[in-house]
Amino acid sequence: MATDTAKWVYSFGDGSAEGRTDMRNLLGGKGANLAEMASLGLPVPPGFTITTELCTAFYENDEQYPDDLNAQVTGALTTIEKIVGAKFGDPGRPLLVSVRSGARVSMPGMMDTVLNLGLNDVTVEGLARQSGDERFAWDSYRRFIQMYGDVVLGVDHYEFEYLLENIKADYKHTLDTDLSADE
Repeated sequence: MATDTAKWVYSFGDGSAEGRTDMRNLLGGKGANLAEMASLGLPVPPGFTITTELCTAFYENDEQYPDDLNAQVTGALTTIEKIVGAKFGDPGRPLLVSVRSGARVSMPGMMDTVLNLGLNDVTVEGLARQSGDERFAWDSYRRFIQMYGDVVLGVDHYEFEYLLENIKADYKHTLDTDLSADE
């Protein structure tokens, strides 16, 4: 889809932000507040907000994203990588991000959060080495798969819980935290 170049992505973190709290209509409540906190120097992890206007543009253009969106997202992700000193998809020092929905006004029933985006069969090993806690890394990966499956793919949450309960029963555990990395 060809469009005039528009700014779809606003970065924040490391003491600065492209957005402000008065940009709630453009950045949504969470995005505007994160930008404001970052500008004030509060310890906000770096990130970026995709504007609310992108949704409108998507539906007005045959459900196609603007041509320049990918470059803007890639640029914002590169900025985060530089600030954090980690790289998205890097097996040695993986950058993990969370995806949160937002809107101009609070809307019940919006998309849930997806945490740990960036974990996969390779990066989970890097997270285990980096954290020194293999169980933590594999549980983080399990949680990512469960959230992604539920939120993005529409797999009912209980399907994952059913499998987890069976694994705990197999090993005679009560709590998720009782499971070892191997289990």
